[in-house]
Amino acid sequence: MIFSSLLETAWHALVTHRMRSFLTMLGMVIGVAAVILMLAIGQGAQTMVRSAIESMGSNLFIIMSGAVSSGGARVATGTAPSLTFADADAIRELPDIVAAAPVFPGGAQIIYGGVNWNTSVYGTTPDYAVVRDWSMASGSFFSEADVRRGARVAVLGAVVANELFGDENPIGKIIRIKQAPFEVIGVLAAKGQSLDGRDQDDTVLVPITSAQQKIFSSTLRNRARFIMAQAISDKRMDAAEAAINDLLRVRHRIGVGQDDDFTVRNLTALAETAASTTRIMSLLLGAIAAISLVVGGIGIMNIMLVSVTERTREIGIRMAIGARRRDVLWQFLIEALTLSLTGCGIGLLFGVGGAWLVGHFAGLPVDVTATSVLLAVGVSFLIGVFFGFYPARRAAGLDPIEALRTQ
Repeated sequence: MIFSSLLETAWHALVTHRMRSFLTMLGMVIGVAAVILMLAIGQGAQTMVRSAIESMGSNLFIIMSGAVSSGGARVATGTAPSLTFADADAIRELPDIVAAAPVFPGGAQIIYGGVNWNTSVYGTTPDYAVVRDWSMASGSFFSEADVRRGARVAVLGAVVANELFGDENPIGKIIRIKQAPFEVIGVLAAKGQSLDGRDQDDTVLVPITSAQQKIFSSTLRNRARFIMAQAISDKRMDAAEAAINDLLRVRHRIGVGQDDDFTVRNLTALAETAASTTRIMSLLLGAIAAISLVVGGIGIMNIMLVSVTERTREIGIRMAIGARRRDVLWQFLIEALTLSLTGCGIGLLFGVGGAWLVGHFAGLPVDVTATSVLLAVGVSFLIGVFFGFYPARRAAGLDPIEALRTQ
């Protein structure tokens, strides 16, 4: 009963000075809205990065061929075909490895009837679908038998299938890849963009032997540009990487002190680094936005001090008729909390609405979480208590007789 009476008194005092109360709350409104919006954008970016990481597959390694030296200058990694199909088979047999797929990439024009599309063509093996955790939307993946006999079969990414066939079922149709006819036996499920912004669905997969012999006319038979491998778990990544390095050094007869003719990269670690960076940026955005909350709190303290000065005689009268000091303290503290939490409520509406507008019109990923809302409410409550306590204590500490003498 006493609390409701104090709340009614506090609300009456704020409504009496509407414009002053509104301007005081404005700092909290802006601060809460900014925190919600910044955290929503940051959380959306984290979600997008996590989705991109998951689309790559889990516990991945990419083993690149060595670099070429020409005239004393070393050319890019992957230009020297030091990796073989047998290397991929040997890596697959390691105890910490689930699958390993040799890859021979290139670009080509794909033609179906009067429609054509330029895309990436990857020659690989069935293990590629395992390593990339890539399911089929329709049809099936090619087999090891297709790889051994150099079958002219192709699996299309979702973008390529849509560009060439539209609503038509591509399974069983014949396409031409650099004039070589290939039968479409499957369509991959959509994955979206990778971390580097590349569209993973804009691709065609064929047996690696077919790619080398019938598309790229490569003289590098049984060799791969790179090998993708998957470890059995994230806890075995370091052991798997060491085992791959040791195995390839032995297979390639690399002596002590000699440079490797290959490079092993932990793609999962690189992806997690990107995710960690995104999380840090999200926290920084939230921290910067939170500064405006502190500014709003200072505004509340300032206006409450003014209110104490204006209502000194009122405080004296209340004390003279029996109000205790703690009653006066609670009265002004509740006023400060009402200002803070009302501003917080309005700020939440603006923040959620702003996040929706950003997601809808700007096309940026946003994600308003319950955690960010609770954080904003909790911080607003603490700011109301922290910045309202000093004015409330000052009001409660007034001498009743001196307060009554104030005009």
